[in-house]
Amino acid sequence: MDIYTIIFLALAVFIFLRLRNVLGQRTGSERPPFDRTARNAVQGAPDSNNVITVPGKLIDPGTSAVVADAGPALDRWKDLAEPGTALARGLDAIAAQDSSFDPRHFISGARSAYEMIVLAFANGDRRSLRELLSSEVYESFDAAIKDREKHEQKTETRFVSIDKAELVGAELRDRTAQLTVRFVSQMISVTRDKMGTIVDGNPDKVADITDIWTFARDTASRDPNWKLVGTGSH
Repeated sequence: MDIYTIIFLALAVFIFLRLRNVLGQRTGSERPPFDRTARNAVQGAPDSNNVITVPGKLIDPGTSAVVADAGPALDRWKDLAEPGTALARGLDAIAAQDSSFDPRHFISGARSAYEMIVLAFANGDRRSLRELLSSEVYESFDAAIKDREKHEQKTETRFVSIDKAELVGAELRDRTAQLTVRFVSQMISVTRDKMGTIVDGNPDKVADITDIWTFARDTASRDPNWKLVGTGSH
């Protein structure tokens, strides 16, 4: 063997040993190769034991938007609306347009807004009213406040309790959701003139009050707040 043959054999042995160290050896305990097709088939199978339904909010794979888990149709508006009623259909329409809509959360907020608006009106707090009322309703409230101011009268109102706040109407008009709530409350209210003489109400009498208010919100808006757009009493 000449010198060149020896050199080539030495290089071949060196390269073989390097490849062995880099690639390793099969020992029989290696993981099987990743089969993407088989994995996708398991995940996509509707009856696969590997598919776990997570309660709560779901992610729509088509839009990556968070949508509410509707749950069983008959239980969706349990304790809020009977299935098949106009109220239930209105809630369905609003929920379809606004995935974040939660009527129970709305009612809780409406109770707070009801008390805030009544007290702000009694105190002539225009700043608070402007944030909570539509422009049309604000104008009517502002006119009543101006009339009190003109006659130098002041109103004192105190809530004893809010006994009930229940949804009685739901409607979607184009992009605008409207919810009507019936409030049953007890409060004490009295209006006095500049001399302190009572011109309306009784400071010692608790009055039973029923108000029917309608709130609205643009479902396409990023602003999550609802505004009072209509008032009535019963």
